[in-house]
Parts: sequence; structure tokens; C-alpha cells
Amino acid sequence: MTKAGTQTLTLTGLRFDAALGILEHEKEAPQPIRVDAELNLGTQPLLPRDDDISHVLDYRKVRRIIIDECTAEHVNLLESLIGKLAQRLMQLPGVVGVRVKIAKLEIFDDCEVAIRVETGLW
Repeated sequence: MTKAGTQTLTLTGLRFDAALGILEHEKEAPQPIRVDAELNLGTQPLLPRDDDISHVLDYRKVRRIIIDECTAEHVNLLESLIGKLAQRLMQLPGVVGVRVKIAKLEIFDDCEVAIRVETGLW
């Protein structure tokens, strides 16, 4: 009987406003972004050793880190923001790989602009 498997924690469609961009209107006011994140937790037991939140990566903490990291200060480049976020998520205990995508939702009328980065083990 299999007792372990690869585990991935995923947050999809997290939307909030962030101070991001080089254009004048982007410097004056935050704009809506959407963040998708996948955290590779590697091989994990199919059942945690008990039903206690302190023994797993709490997705509430991951959500809060994403929001805090993306709203800490104005960042000119999406590339800078996503790099900082990926580094921060890689520091979480048990995380061996991170995939993160940040989309600027209102930069163009006819499309969204996004960058995706993958780091660590997949």
C-alpha cells in the first residue's frame, strides 16, 4: 500500500491591488493584480501524522505572505516583484519548488499581461 506521494499547495486567482509599474498613472495609485502560486512540498505522507494544522504548511500563511510581499512597497517592474515573491515563498519550511504567476489585469483593454516564474524542484 502506498503511504506517500508528491504534494503541491496551490492558490489560484488571488486578487488584490498593488503599487506596481513605471507609467505615471501606475505610480499614482495601486492597480489590480492576480497571483497564482504553486508550492512543491515534495514527498509527503498521504496522511499527516495527525490532524493538526501545525504539522502542515498553513495556506492562510502562504496567502498572507503573497499579499504582504506584493504590497510592501512600490515596485517598478513586474519582473522584480515576481522574483522577490518567488524567493520569499522558497524560504517557507518544506517548500522545494515554486511556480508563481502575476498578472496585471488592467494595463491593456484587450488583454492581461502576466509573468510566470518557476524555481526549485519540479
